[in-house]
Amino acid sequence: MSWLVALILLPLVGALAVAGLRNNDRAATLTALGVSVAELLLVVPTWLAYEPDGDRIQLVTSVDWIPALGVHLSFGVDGIALVMIAVIALLVPVVIGALNSTDRLPEGRSAGGFLSLILLQEALTVAVFAATDVFLFYVLFEIMLVPMYFLIGFYGGPKRQYAAVKFFLYSFLGGLIMLASAIGAYSLAAEELGEGTFDWATLVAVVSDAPLQTQIWLFLGFFLAFAIKAPLVPFHTWLPDAAGQAPIAVTVLLVGVLDKVGTFGFLRYSLPMFPDASVELAPLVLVLAVLGVIYGSILAAGQQDMKRFVAYVSIAHFGFIALGIFAFTPQATVGSATYMLNHSLATGMLILVIGIVAARGGSTRISDYGGMFKLTPILGGMLLLAGMSTLSLPGTNSFVSEFLVLLGAFDSRPVYAIIATVGMVLAAAYVLWLYQRIMTGPVRGAALVDVSDDSLPPAGGSTGGGDGGTATAVAPEKTETTTRKAIRDLTGKEIAVLAPLVVLIVGLGFYPQPVLDTVTPSVEATLQAVQER
Repeated sequence: MSWLVALILLPLVGALAVAGLRNNDRAATLTALGVSVAELLLVVPTWLAYEPDGDRIQLVTSVDWIPALGVHLSFGVDGIALVMIAVIALLVPVVIGALNSTDRLPEGRSAGGFLSLILLQEALTVAVFAATDVFLFYVLFEIMLVPMYFLIGFYGGPKRQYAAVKFFLYSFLGGLIMLASAIGAYSLAAEELGEGTFDWATLVAVVSDAPLQTQIWLFLGFFLAFAIKAPLVPFHTWLPDAAGQAPIAVTVLLVGVLDKVGTFGFLRYSLPMFPDASVELAPLVLVLAVLGVIYGSILAAGQQDMKRFVAYVSIAHFGFIALGIFAFTPQATVGSATYMLNHSLATGMLILVIGIVAARGGSTRISDYGGMFKLTPILGGMLLLAGMSTLSLPGTNSFVSEFLVLLGAFDSRPVYAIIATVGMVLAAAYVLWLYQRIMTGPVRGAALVDVSDDSLPPAGGSTGGGDGGTATAVAPEKTETTTRKAIRDLTGKEIAVLAPLVVLIVGLGFYPQPVLDTVTPSVEATLQAVQER
């Protein structure tokens, strides 16, 4: 059994085991945490077995699934897929370890049910990144919506049903359109080879030589599915609702990993299979990318809810990733591939810290906080680090990725790069605005202080004249008092949970070479067909 198959089966078996522990939340949590840590450890030999300078797709496993249609259960990874598998393997134990600090499950819902869905989501997401059969990829692309639908719809906020249905319908519709294009590619292969196939490598060889008009129609089917998933403006409207209503643990996986399936799809499917169409339609995609950067940044600055703030920040960042991909330069595309990783780390930590803040104060409204650093200096430091990584401060992991995207894009698409640079300025504004509102100044806000009205008794019951005159009443004097709530700082356990993200944010900020070495050969292979056009 290959490493990839083990990475898919382990959380799948773990999900079944945890589902059987619905009546014991502690046992379910410990079991899920143990399975997720084992999954992370399993990534290590998988990473070591991968050779960056070897074949494009490695660690391949393939068995017949539907022989009559040429469909296989085929799995393999390139450097980009390997990095994304490592990211989800890291984030799942982190969110499980932080669960008691960030989320309170609805009444009547068990931790066993919640965590079994988390592990199922992990298994399906790993499988999506590893799939090398286009039909298998489509099936997993749609099935992975199911656990996320239930995670949002069963365990989310007051409007969870609306958010879950909207999320599901948007992505499901995009997937159906992608299926139509996949069938079109299958038919082209049948005409060219005498038999149809969904094998990724074969379709790349066949479809990339199809006429431009044919490529454009097929490209649009895949592009729409990936643009919704990413999400690019104007296909983004499901994300703020889903992120705003989902539990914190689910939001981390939704924004940190699932959305990357869209940008990963651009790199794995859109560019290699439809190189002529990618070049022809690149200006349209670049307009949407820079629009997303500016639009997401402006709306992030206007949010009053912390979770929706993160959703719009992510929309802006996905604009940067799309810009780098469709700039068609090695520097920009390597920047986008590493941005997928670094956005997951930075945004994952930002969401977790916001979740801890909201759990301490009982509110996600930014206006309910102020001066919190005085009460929780360690938590304030963690929020500052996550914010600095989000705005791509030099010395943090995101800086290298954003710098490569803009540097590479400026070589081939200078106008779009210049417009996107405005997003960097806006990022500094909205991140510092969030931090200033929550952490600086005097302690204030309904989440941190109790406010009460006190009525003082009259200074004297009456004042009598010497001649027995009428008594004069003294009106009571009202005063307002405030009392700070007991808000504790991060515990040792919470610091330990966040520590891996802190180490990677700082470590990759100063030494990103291991990730760059892993993704660069895959990026160069991806761009080869496009650059020959």
